[in-house]
Amino acid sequence: MKISLLKNFNVTTYRKASMASLCFSFLLMFGNTYSQRIPNESENIDYVMTFGEAAPTTMGDDDHVQIFFFMVPMSHDQSIFIRIFDADTGGDHDELKNVANTKTRISLYGGKGSFSNEDARKTNPVGAYKSGTILFTKIFGNEVEYNSKWYSFGPINPIEGEQVTELKSYVFKVVIAGVSGDDGNAYRLFLSSNSLKNVPVDGANSFTYEYTFKAPLSKTIVHIYPFIDNTVSSITQYNFDGDNLGNMFLYSVAKNRHESKYSGDNEWISDKHKIEPMERNTTLDIQLLTKNASANTMSLYVLNQYDVAIAFFSTPIGGPPKFKYDPTVVFKKGTK
Repeated sequence: MKISLLKNFNVTTYRKASMASLCFSFLLMFGNTYSQRIPNESENIDYVMTFGEAAPTTMGDDDHVQIFFFMVPMSHDQSIFIRIFDADTGGDHDELKNVANTKTRISLYGGKGSFSNEDARKTNPVGAYKSGTILFTKIFGNEVEYNSKWYSFGPINPIEGEQVTELKSYVFKVVIAGVSGDDGNAYRLFLSSNSLKNVPVDGANSFTYEYTFKAPLSKTIVHIYPFIDNTVSSITQYNFDGDNLGNMFLYSVAKNRHESKYSGDNEWISDKHKIEPMERNTTLDIQLLTKNASANTMSLYVLNQYDVAIAFFSTPIGGPPKFKYDPTVVFKKGTK
């Protein structure tokens, strides 16, 4: 899709065109990145968190569903595997309310509509977000054999994903849902070329449109990497249940430590930020600075000026942003 087609459109037109324009912008920036684990080590996030559907929102999970997408280059002609670490609930890394009673359904989708269906790319699990063809699904409970161990979906032929020509990729979707119970399932994902160990697929990447995660049990800086395409003029960040445990700042090629609002207990908070022309087709770095050694689960997403969700990449497109200082120095004429 050509950029010229995106000029002078209204909100309805934008929502129909957003997937194509997004793909075009990703393609401009897509280089030799590759997916490692989710969460990626550079994000400083310990685990993705999904709570059982009976868990109160005070635990930090606003909707008990997490969706990730994996991009596999069309040039890749070997089998792939989606690997899940610590898929059970009740083991070493999970958050238990009382007795472990939670079941989590993890499903892999491919085929037409798995990514291109608009509902799949929204921040709430509504409508046809389970679009596409289901390839693998499994319900995990409190099984010791999955505690702190890897479980693999596969082998998977890359062509089983949805073909997205603009990305030169096949796209797969993983939907993780807490279907019962009130505990928190802490887990990691990995796109691998090997069923028994984590071997990155060259040129691959992964992303999500809403992140529910568990920050480390220490003072640290968490990094979230939204990619800003060439149609974005402003963003609004939303975060939930931050428990007032820290501060949030935006960094980019044009922003250096711009403060953003950080939520309290069981509340959503948001604020809007203008996007400068030089920030388009680059990655932002949303940094969460935790103030104490309390682990906390929270949710976060970002919308553009048309209320369309912006993707967070595990491996930031173009790398983490580096603020470009203005080298211009003005000297005032003085007197001796």
